[in-house]
Amino acid sequence: MKYFPKKLTMTWIRNSYKEGSLTPEELAGEIVRRAEKYRDYNIWIVAPDLKRMMDYIEKLPKDMESLPLWGIPFAVKDNIDVAGSPTTAACPDYAYDPKEDAAVVKKLIEAGAFPVGKTNLDQFATGLVGTRSPYGEVKNALDPELISGGSSSGSAVSVALGMAAFSLGTDTAGSGRVPAALNCLVGYKPSLGALSTKGVRHAQALTVSPCLQTAWKMQRKSTLRHAAWMKSAAGQGSTKSHCQNFRKKSVWQKTV
Repeated sequence: MKYFPKKLTMTWIRNSYKEGSLTPEELAGEIVRRAEKYRDYNIWIVAPDLKRMMDYIEKLPKDMESLPLWGIPFAVKDNIDVAGSPTTAACPDYAYDPKEDAAVVKKLIEAGAFPVGKTNLDQFATGLVGTRSPYGEVKNALDPELISGGSSSGSAVSVALGMAAFSLGTDTAGSGRVPAALNCLVGYKPSLGALSTKGVRHAQALTVSPCLQTAWKMQRKSTLRHAAWMKSAAGQGSTKSHCQNFRKKSVWQKTV
């Protein structure tokens, strides 16, 4: 049986691809197996699916050096649009089907990364504990008896349990950094405007924030990979999108 480390670091993935000991399809299959293994952790709203991941993988160019994030899997918090998957913000009554990817997701895909699924969160990204979701309380990766932290709960735990090399979350007052810290990860909140918020649905002024897979002790070794991620994801976006329309009357009547 092929070896996979507990955490999927970008360095290990890239080196394995170069050595010919791993293919993106094999990695995607392992991610699906892990998602099934940790099903009761309530990490996913749209769980990893091999066919859906292969749609991205099959479009990758043959030369892995042509794209900085070639074959790197990432998870997406379910208040960030991914075309082909519903966006719910952890509220079923709010769910809709986006016609296009959020700007930051689009840039990552263009850089060669592929989304594995949509992660659970505190409803409407309001909460710091990871327990306020009709899709279940997200369990901590280190101890399932502890809270995962939120609101980007599933984004953190998916990385901590080796189902993504990094993930996208949102962060106003700790929603990306808190769950990262509680699951022994690094959560990075870029300056407002560094990453586009087009396609990010929220009730407050948020910035897109990746929950990076690197633990503190790995941060120095992962600096170049972090730089590649930021260079790929960065780009101008309308800051007017901070207050996307969340005021659907039926939603507010049922949830407030």
